[in-house]
Amino acid sequence: MSQTRSVADAYIASLGAAGRRVADGEWGVTIDDVAGWPLHVGIRLADGFLRAQAEVVGAGQIADHELLLRNRSLRVVRLAHTGAGDVWIVGDLPAAAVSTTELDRLLGLLVAAATDVRLTPLGGARGPGTGGSPRAGAGASPRG
Repeated sequence: MSQTRSVADAYIASLGAAGRRVADGEWGVTIDDVAGWPLHVGIRLADGFLRAQAEVVGAGQIADHELLLRNRSLRVVRLAHTGAGDVWIVGDLPAAAVSTTELDRLLGLLVAAATDVRLTPLGGARGPGTGGSPRAGAGASPRG
């Protein structure tokens, strides 16, 4: 897994100020504008997988059945919710499959799914957490 860690370190470093190493095998990436507000992505290498995840919208902003419906069309990433109802986007890569190309693909798919949810949520006000406000805009790949 040291090769995987090295690939992830180099990729995150290539993002400049948007990326940071949080701890051994853990990184953070902030994409400034994903449908109008930042997407803070946590990345962790553990148990043979590299996982990337981020909160997309707060509780009550998308119905559970809509999450399931959207998950049917997603590849590599999936939507999930916490016990409190906050919606997250999560994606995993087997550690052996981690390359710059695959890591960029994973984050691009994560951003695309988060953008889709943020632009077309159901059932409430928009924005992360409970005090969100409507916003417009579109997401971008971490590499711009």
